[in-house]
Amino acid sequence: MSGEKSRSGAAAHAPVGLRERKKQLTYQAVSDAAIAMFLERGFDKVSVAEVAAAADISKPTLFRYFPAKEDLVLHRFADHEDEAARTVAGRADDEAPLDALHRHFLTGLAGRDPVTGLCDNPDVLAFHRLLYGTPALVARMYAYQGRSEAALARALGGGVAARLAAGQIVAVLRILAEENWRRIDAGESADQVYPGAVEAAELAFAQLRSGLA
Repeated sequence: MSGEKSRSGAAAHAPVGLRERKKQLTYQAVSDAAIAMFLERGFDKVSVAEVAAAADISKPTLFRYFPAKEDLVLHRFADHEDEAARTVAGRADDEAPLDALHRHFLTGLAGRDPVTGLCDNPDVLAFHRLLYGTPALVARMYAYQGRSEAALARALGGGVAARLAAGQIVAVLRILAEENWRRIDAGESADQVYPGAVEAAELAFAQLRSGLA
């Protein structure tokens, strides 16, 4: 940001930033309360009214934040909806989109990012078991992935070719994450899975390059 920006301009944007931050804190607090209840009793056995009461808000207010019950859980994926698109948009001028996405995924594996499926933190494992063990949540997750796919297609330039590429890329990222999660859920540690996860990612991106070249 340029140092030429006026103080009055910055001040004018400050309240908007504060409101947005408070909104995000509310999102997080309600989502955390809901997930805790879902983990304890099961997604289908907790009503939206119970979540609203636990969060000390009305049911209509809850639905203003979360249009569907499933969104209370999938809110944790909201920040990642446009992650692939941001990776492509923010890459160096001399870096190809697939190379940027490949690098980003490998970085996520090395950092045990839960989005890559390669995380054996007990809280993350419990969350993933809730997610993948609840058909309604799995179905809703596809809507989030559809928005991720649309954002990536726009970052790739739009058009049919970009949409085809984005669909394949998002599918590959999902399959890689699910495979990592499957192995960890079966009892392997993240460190044990890591070498195979890297090998699978190398294979996946090689296939994307040969198919999308």
